[in-house]
Amino acid sequence: MTLPTRTAPRLVLGSTSRYRAELLRRLTPDFEQCAPGTDESALPGEPPAARALRLAIAKAEAAAHGLRDALVIGSDQVAELDGLTLDKPGTAEHARAQLGASSGREVHFHTALCLLDTRDGRRHTYVDHTRVRFRVLNAAEIERYVEREQPLDCAGSFKCEGLGISLFAAIDNHDPSALIGLPLIALSRLLRETGIELP
Repeated sequence: MTLPTRTAPRLVLGSTSRYRAELLRRLTPDFEQCAPGTDESALPGEPPAARALRLAIAKAEAAAHGLRDALVIGSDQVAELDGLTLDKPGTAEHARAQLGASSGREVHFHTALCLLDTRDGRRHTYVDHTRVRFRVLNAAEIERYVEREQPLDCAGSFKCEGLGISLFAAIDNHDPSALIGLPLIALSRLLRETGIELP
């Protein structure tokens, strides 16, 4: 008697971010995207890394609602300058202000990941810490950059996978994909631990 072959679980990205979707496509084209609808407000006195992890878990849990036999990915990134959170700027004016404040200084990025396995309810988590040292930027450089790349939906007001790399003096991290928004090295490990073959 031949036992039926168990199908692989669905892979769901709990995010509508095009940046995270592009990153996940490096590992596999076979995934779904789901908007988690999570409130991303900070809690009083909440450290940036703790906020990133809490939101990554909340996004995975929200996207997993009602799903069976699925692996659901939640991720969140919080940028920190001198203990203060740099949220997505939303406007060109705020982007210019963020980059001006970051000029010549070091910004910390906390990128959290949660892989929720709905088959057993287990949560697998990871937090990447990346340090970005900005070179000294003048007003004209900041103006040109914001006008050309429009990084209004990016924490820290830059896209390191694009022209934003020209703003930096150095990057210190373990996973270059984490700075874009989804730490693929850690995600690959967690997927393998849950039975997904990679590569």
